[in-house]
Amino acid sequence: MRLYLASTSPARRQLLRQAGIEPVLVAPGVDEEAAVAAHEAEHGALAPQDLVQLLARLKAEAILGREVDGAPIDGFVLGGDSAFLVDGVLYGKPHRPEVARERWLRQNGRSGVLWSGHWVIDHRGGRVRGAVGRAASAVVEFARLDEDEIDAYVASGEPLAVAGAFTVDSLGGPFIRSVTGDPSTVVGFSLSTLRDLVREAGARWTDLWNLGER
Repeated sequence: MRLYLASTSPARRQLLRQAGIEPVLVAPGVDEEAAVAAHEAEHGALAPQDLVQLLARLKAEAILGREVDGAPIDGFVLGGDSAFLVDGVLYGKPHRPEVARERWLRQNGRSGVLWSGHWVIDHRGGRVRGAVGRAASAVVEFARLDEDEIDAYVASGEPLAVAGAFTVDSLGGPFIRSVTGDPSTVVGFSLSTLRDLVREAGARWTDLWNLGER
């Protein structure tokens, strides 16, 4: 059974590979800022869990109907999104060094909540049979960094392309004191949540294993 990941994120792919799954990567091409703005213009501001769920769903739905390697999608489609909540403000990817630095100065030595959205579409047989989704969260506590460390981390480029301007599984790992909740949530997906969703969709998580015998 194949798992199609509506993302080109190396971190999400590696997380799934570590759990025994080699996903098929498909870029969703969703304009996230425009999608959120359009939704909020019509329905009002989104709560953190609703925002990541909206984007996770839109990403998964965006790849339906496409062909991969000349064949239609046949399996499960997974979309995800992450955002970091500090002092009631929700942050995505900073993109620019000055933004990443400012965020680190704000969260330095403190804690925040990483929200991760999940949307799973059962597309076995080449048609939509159902969809399930759920958001998960984890509390992240940061170490106290001096400004030289912050500047060096920002200069590495790693914080620019990740929600909250940090990682827990790469260069940013030593700057994290603790994670309360499913640690994989901070990497990109809550694996325990994904397992629950796959089971709700009528399959076994182990059916997705495709990286050797388990």
